[in-house]
Amino acid sequence: MSNTNRVYRLAKRPEGTPDHDTFELSEEEIPEPGPGEVLIKTLYLSVDPYMRDRMRDSESYADPWDVGDALKGAVVGEVVESNGARFDEGDVVTGELEWAEYATAPGPVLTEVNPELAPISTALGVLGMPGLTAYFGTREVAQPSAGDTFVVTGAAGAVGSVAGQLAKLQGARVVGFAGSDEKVSFLEDDLGFDAGINYKTTDDYRAALDEAAPDGVDAYFDNVGGPITDAVFTRLNTDARVAVCGQISLYNSEDVPMGPRKLTQVIQSRATVEGLLVSDFEPRFEEATKQLGQWVASGDISYRETVTEGIENAPDAFLGLFEGENIGKQLVQVAER
Repeated sequence: MSNTNRVYRLAKRPEGTPDHDTFELSEEEIPEPGPGEVLIKTLYLSVDPYMRDRMRDSESYADPWDVGDALKGAVVGEVVESNGARFDEGDVVTGELEWAEYATAPGPVLTEVNPELAPISTALGVLGMPGLTAYFGTREVAQPSAGDTFVVTGAAGAVGSVAGQLAKLQGARVVGFAGSDEKVSFLEDDLGFDAGINYKTTDDYRAALDEAAPDGVDAYFDNVGGPITDAVFTRLNTDARVAVCGQISLYNSEDVPMGPRKLTQVIQSRATVEGLLVSDFEPRFEEATKQLGQWVASGDISYRETVTEGIENAPDAFLGLFEGENIGKQLVQVAER
């Protein structure tokens, strides 16, 4: 075990897009686990767009970090010391922990990861929060059925890629927006989407939707917001369902821009628009994880991971999310098991 522990802290609140000055990598002592706690060696840590909101000094669905606080996110790690917790040395666990090489946590906030079910990294992706978000957002909120047209933005990301595949399993026609030709090929060739739209090379989103979704949109899974969502709202069918999961196109905006007013379309389509927080479904996480695991094992759901090596490169992985550099789940591998 190393004698020091590298920990990322919030160096300052970013104005607009974060940069490397937002992060401070400090060397500290390895913490001692208190009663009922374990000491965990980080193997993988997750970077996610919602973390940008935690850098603001404002209320959100996740508590903001203070300047100087350790950054936190979903982690998969190995227990190296247990102080009366329900885990033993060598167990692999997941939970919300500090961006650090080592962290302590009480046993009840951790979940054991079964390495025989799937690679342990999937506990941060298809079998973790992103997969659960896609599962409940698709099946409980957007509710696509056979013959429907399902549109998803951020379609090549960790959430969108799973959401689109779940809609395909329901028999829907699936259209995904993504930010490169490589990502569109991933959607169509690897995941079986019916159509992909490269939003960076598309001048007219409405026209692109008319071609990819000629019968209109019955269910919309929104991860991005902005002009794409404005266009989708004009193509909603009667009784369409909209799951608002994320608004990554707006996360770095100091002042949220006023887009076209689309409530007229909601009146006309009688659409249901519902915000989505996966934590609302926590009592059903075990059920969903089991089902997702079966689909991954059977090949009904595929996944991809973009892995950045080394904790020192965690800021690059995070900042790359807003440039669309990842395909599938973006992870940072901190250590090997």
